[in-house]
Amino acid sequence: MTAISDHTSSNPAGFVGLYKRIIKLPEHIPFSLVQLAARVAVAHVFWQSAQSKLASWPVTLQLFANEYNLPIIDPSIAAPLATTAEITGSVLIFFGLFSRLAALMLLGVVSVIQIFVYPENWAEHLLWASSLLLVLTRGAGAISADHLFERILRTER
Repeated sequence: MTAISDHTSSNPAGFVGLYKRIIKLPEHIPFSLVQLAARVAVAHVFWQSAQSKLASWPVTLQLFANEYNLPIIDPSIAAPLATTAEITGSVLIFFGLFSRLAALMLLGVVSVIQIFVYPENWAEHLLWASSLLLVLTRGAGAISADHLFERILRTER
């Protein structure tokens, strides 16, 4: 009886093996770094937006009154609400504190912008929403205040 050798190795040699190893290199990046990058990127977008609103508040009020055309809500209420949501959400997301709640809040902001303000900018909004959905569904990651507080609470039990 002869043994049949398996020629399909999980680590093929040559160019194919090198290619497969290179393709798999990103799998070694810790997921927490991906989560951190998503949080920092989206926090930056909303922080900058809030800062530009605050830097020229009269212009911001005019934009909410004349250009943004939000239904139901008065522009004098919508402008401070949006600015507060952007500041609060960006700070919470950046530090990874109550990050899922912050992601949900900022997804609401993105939805309003997409539906009522700039629907033609859907690709940019989809990028923001993707990062926020990552945080909402997977959490802030190991490099976050949420993770730190979770560990503290776990050790107190």
